[in-house]
Amino acid sequence: MIKDALETLLFDFPLARRLWKPLIKRLVSGSWQPIMLMPNEVHMPRELKKLGLYLHVPFCKNLCPFCPYHRIKYEEGLFSRFERATMQEISLYGARLQEVWGANRPDIVSLYIGGGTPTIVPEVLARIVTHIQAVFGKPHDICVELHPAAMDDHCLNTLKGMGVTMLSVGVQSLNDRLLQLIGRSHDAATAIDAIQRAVSKNFAAVNSDVMFALPTQTLTELDQDIQKLLALGVDQLSTYPIFGFPYTDLGQEQHLKKIKRPRGQLIRQMLALIRQRSQEQGFRQCAVWSFLRPDKKKFSSITRHHYLGFGPSAATMTGKEFYVNTFAVEEYVAALPERLPVSLVMQVNKRLEMTYWLYWRVYEMEIPRADFYQLFGEDLDTVFGRLLSGMKMLGLVDEDATGYHIKEKAAYWVHRLQNEYSLNYLNRLWGKCKEEAWPRQVRL
Repeated sequence: MIKDALETLLFDFPLARRLWKPLIKRLVSGSWQPIMLMPNEVHMPRELKKLGLYLHVPFCKNLCPFCPYHRIKYEEGLFSRFERATMQEISLYGARLQEVWGANRPDIVSLYIGGGTPTIVPEVLARIVTHIQAVFGKPHDICVELHPAAMDDHCLNTLKGMGVTMLSVGVQSLNDRLLQLIGRSHDAATAIDAIQRAVSKNFAAVNSDVMFALPTQTLTELDQDIQKLLALGVDQLSTYPIFGFPYTDLGQEQHLKKIKRPRGQLIRQMLALIRQRSQEQGFRQCAVWSFLRPDKKKFSSITRHHYLGFGPSAATMTGKEFYVNTFAVEEYVAALPERLPVSLVMQVNKRLEMTYWLYWRVYEMEIPRADFYQLFGEDLDTVFGRLLSGMKMLGLVDEDATGYHIKEKAAYWVHRLQNEYSLNYLNRLWGKCKEEAWPRQVRL
């Protein structure tokens, strides 16, 4: 009751939010000023030691109503033009980066492929990935998101052949009633079969995405889902409560005001249940919603500090700039090969780059001093000591010689706080980019 009352006071009363949100933003980012994204020229990143790559394939055969990510209905002709344009974008980056890198090329730590349904045409994905590797070199890991209905054995063998090391299967639930309720285009049997076949192929890691706090979902139904998935042999569970974004089909159909966030008490209960079942099988909590076998590498999306993005809506973070491609596929195609299809650019100063790093380290529940110093040449406590001391006083973190560690019981509260900023920013940025191919300005 006390936790619910506190959550209501902090997050549901506009006056309270107007008081504490700017203060925390100032404490973390060092500025009261809003973040601005505008059309601008981009500069090729120099002197990077490590770099991640991201490829966004926005096509789906069925559009899930709850999905916030940029996706469109598959159409063969447009998909073919997308393939050609993506190849051109990769080549354009390769030529420009060769000029600034020379022989000092960064280590390509990963290629993450999301969507949409990236494997909607496996042979096309293989061609694009082969081209990426020819231009940038072979990444240490290639990670792909999968839809259970778009990953037959031919697809999985194709992924193996192109060097994919990690899979993430968007199961969402193993309950047919709930899958139908959220508009998912597969049933539980398809999801179970997909997981079993993925595990049997001996990839380095198989992650399963699971939604919880779904409308009318009970603790018993969630418990059944989690225990079934763990028994199927997945290496990681990435779980998250359903959120209502205004620009999803769900948001547009029901209007934002009608989309209610699940009750905090229910989310905390369900997260505790997921943690309990995972830990019973030897998993450890590796992020606020994720649990991992201790002998496996973690599957994660764009938590790399520096990365380049290819494809419509893909983002790039160079440390000096953050920018996003146009969401409109036809406009993306038309821009290439003459110019990069960048829609909006944000200038990133050192403190903002540090804030970006901290955000993801908090999400991963580990804030290492050595990594911060290696990347920025500054002391973590000198920059963020007041914030971290406050989190320690509130019982959110533990501290030792290596750095700070988010407590398991604090994971929900940390993510609840993060969402006040990240979801708000994404709503504004992605919402505007879906409305306009080339926005004049986005203020965050």
